[in-house]
Amino acid sequence: MEGMRLRPPLRKTVLVVHIGASVALLGEVWALVLLNTLAATGEPALARGAYGLMPTLVFAGGIPLSMTALITGVLLAVTGPWGLTRHYWVLGKLGLLVMTICVGMFLFDPEGMAVAALPAPGRQWGQVAALSLQVVLLLTATAFSVFKPFGRRKIMNP
Repeated sequence: MEGMRLRPPLRKTVLVVHIGASVALLGEVWALVLLNTLAATGEPALARGAYGLMPTLVFAGGIPLSMTALITGVLLAVTGPWGLTRHYWVLGKLGLLVMTICVGMFLFDPEGMAVAALPAPGRQWGQVAALSLQVVLLLTATAFSVFKPFGRRKIMNP
């Protein structure tokens, strides 16, 4: 698929979907940071309500948005002038998004928090830390999009 180009109207449409999904994902993760912080510092009834809302945000927002950003990002890379492996910043963005997805899969547990009567404070702040890491990863990916650091990769031909 590399080398194939999307026509400008289709490329712009895919780009709008990619940017929209990426921005929405950042907003969804930030909302989870706020809900977790509120739950960790609030009353038990408020914490239960916040933890009850989190799985809906993750499964209705985070997962579809992260997959949309991943698929459209790869599509834009392989059909556009940047390529998937030609530039460090493109590979960096891909790696950062994959890390964001992995942090969500392996470190964030909204269902476990929701079923616990009142999770241990250390566990609550661990969830805030995992989500804060996701925010940093997504903001770094955004900066890579704007500044395009590190230049082009030198590819050795055998």
